[in-house]
Amino acid sequence: MAGGQSAAAKPKQDFARELDEFLEMRERLMAEIGKVIIGQKRVIDEVLAALFTGAHCLLVGVPGLAKTLLVRSIAECMHLKFKRIQFTPDLMPSDITGTHVLDESNTQFTFLPGPVFANVLLADEINRTPPKTQAALLEAMQERQVSSGNETFELPEPFFVIATQNPIEMEGTYPLPEAQLDRFMFNIHIDYPSEDEEQEIFRFTTRGASPPLVPVFGAEDIARVGAILERIAVGDHILAYVTRLVRRTRPSERASPEFVKEYIDWGAGPRAGQYLIRGAKAMAAMGGRFHVAPEDVRRVAVPVLRHRLGLNFQAEAAGVGAVRLVRMLLDSVPE
Repeated sequence: MAGGQSAAAKPKQDFARELDEFLEMRERLMAEIGKVIIGQKRVIDEVLAALFTGAHCLLVGVPGLAKTLLVRSIAECMHLKFKRIQFTPDLMPSDITGTHVLDESNTQFTFLPGPVFANVLLADEINRTPPKTQAALLEAMQERQVSSGNETFELPEPFFVIATQNPIEMEGTYPLPEAQLDRFMFNIHIDYPSEDEEQEIFRFTTRGASPPLVPVFGAEDIARVGAILERIAVGDHILAYVTRLVRRTRPSERASPEFVKEYIDWGAGPRAGQYLIRGAKAMAAMGGRFHVAPEDVRRVAVPVLRHRLGLNFQAEAAGVGAVRLVRMLLDSVPE
């Protein structure tokens, strides 16, 4: 029996060691990112949670909040190939995915890969390009491949899309339909820095060149983190809690609160529950825990649910936003 106990304990010890190594690497990663990004710890945690789970996210914030710098710095610290696309009304799908061109001998066509062939793709102001081009990117996100002519080309692994939107300038834009918004695991809002952080930003950005960033992660490390997240335990009580949260976003559900029935036309689908669990696993791992706790679910509830609620005119007239409704839901649904 003693031999059986030691054999059973070994996988737990290995998992504990792997989790400790991940936490050490994450601390080094946060330290490197902190060389150029002041504050924004919540935003960084949410972006990393999406990357570690192999998902895509949407960054929403006014201009000048270092969205591009943040994504570029994370890619550099993780030793990943980074590409940025500035979306404009005249951008064509082939400008993203690539196209066939005639070679120098004028005898055959060869495929010229587009910027989507990267590990981290920043889709800047995705709502400024027509739906046809948006759909080309979103298809690549879903299928992780690009088709051109009769050929299909696999995208590199890992592959993450981080799209940005400007929330204050909507004229001349093409808002993403709800079905396409659902492809993004998180909708992350970047707010203004605090007064102390803003003063530190002014001091840091006006004193000279930024310090070089040292890569502390690699593609193989991200795959290892994914294996760690798969082993994070999710109890039945957590599954029941997530199920209640998702179902009670739907006004047709009998147990939904009255404010849901009043302000929401349609609620979240099953994908929201999947993302809540995956995001909570990432938060648990980054907290050094072997299992998901209710607070991990609450930490990712707003970025997962805010873009999956169909608010009606009553909500707009009352000034009730999606974030407030998610927080009201968290207060009303028992753990």
